[in-house]
Amino acid sequence: MNERIYLDNNATSPVRPEARAALLAALDATGNGSSVHSEGRAARAVMEAARGHVAALVGAEPRGVIFTSCGTEADTLALTPDYRRGEEPLVLDVLLVSAVEHAAVLRGHRFPADRVEVLPVDARGRVRLDALDAALARHAAAGRRALVSVMVANNETGVIQPVAEVARRAHAQGALVHTDAVQAAGRIRVSLPELGADLLSVSAHKIGGAPGAGALVIADPELRPAAVFAGGGQERGLRAGSENVPAIAAFGAAAERAAALVDTDRTRIQALRERLEDALRCEFPELVLLVGDVDRLPNTSCLALPGVPAETFVIALDLAGVAASAGAACSSGKVAASHVLSAMGVPERIARSAIRLSFGWSSGEEDLDRALGVFRRVLPGLLRRRAAA
Repeated sequence: MNERIYLDNNATSPVRPEARAALLAALDATGNGSSVHSEGRAARAVMEAARGHVAALVGAEPRGVIFTSCGTEADTLALTPDYRRGEEPLVLDVLLVSAVEHAAVLRGHRFPADRVEVLPVDARGRVRLDALDAALARHAAAGRRALVSVMVANNETGVIQPVAEVARRAHAQGALVHTDAVQAAGRIRVSLPELGADLLSVSAHKIGGAPGAGALVIADPELRPAAVFAGGGQERGLRAGSENVPAIAAFGAAAERAAALVDTDRTRIQALRERLEDALRCEFPELVLLVGDVDRLPNTSCLALPGVPAETFVIALDLAGVAASAGAACSSGKVAASHVLSAMGVPERIARSAIRLSFGWSSGEEDLDRALGVFRRVLPGLLRRRAAA
């Protein structure tokens, strides 16, 4: 039995057996999907099957799926001022992003810095629609066309954003809308048509695929962002470079499985999270549960032990056998408080103490019971150290 308890699925998820099998089968085959011989056509068939499964995961058409190397690349591909709709240039003048976006959006875009506006969020981390309306109206009045990027769900807190309402308001002002669904896809039902977004980003390794594959999903096949890489014209000319067939095959298998189980897994995993939170709040009233009263991903808890640095909390859990994280995995090693919690107005003493626990497809009752046992061993020691400091 593995003595470790993995509660960091928002950073990456264990590879699903179906994805592993698809990955190995693709590795054993030889063929470039751009080649016309039998091996090339076989590789192409694998990719197109995966494209269909990824499209189905988010309720889109397969031809709208552009494979990338990761979710970050998908965001960067989407967040450009230079588009075409059919043969017509479509130039975007300003990028509007929420203050709690992932660094892939906040730093990965291709807009000049003076053409980016950060929208505030409320105390629960939801984008303020009044601020969005004001920004859209101001730029529209000045003849500026906007691209709006608001994530489906936050990677640190799990808070779900009102993307459909954002899209409705943005489209009314002639703006385009991108949404980062990396954390949400496969954990809750995600439908590109229902969200109303023009572009959506997903990533394989968050849903039990292998690292090395992501996708930008485009609702209108006539809409084309400026490519990041120029070269051989793969992925409809939007992402040059030989496709990573094994990772794409695993992505497709993981997407198919995640879509099939999304409702049952959501119920099961949310029950695990609620049991964990209820037990910890009952036994350790010193713990602060952040955003516990707002709609959020079923797998995510953001907890703080004020006065205990998050790094200290995470290390203590790690030494006792629980993998957790302090904020986004991409920001590991940082000393400053989370930009997400700061944007929400969380006091610095609490923000610097916040950790994230995230269940996944492989989590079960045994993981929960053993995790609670670890917390019961670790927290009293941390509280004693806090009192003595």
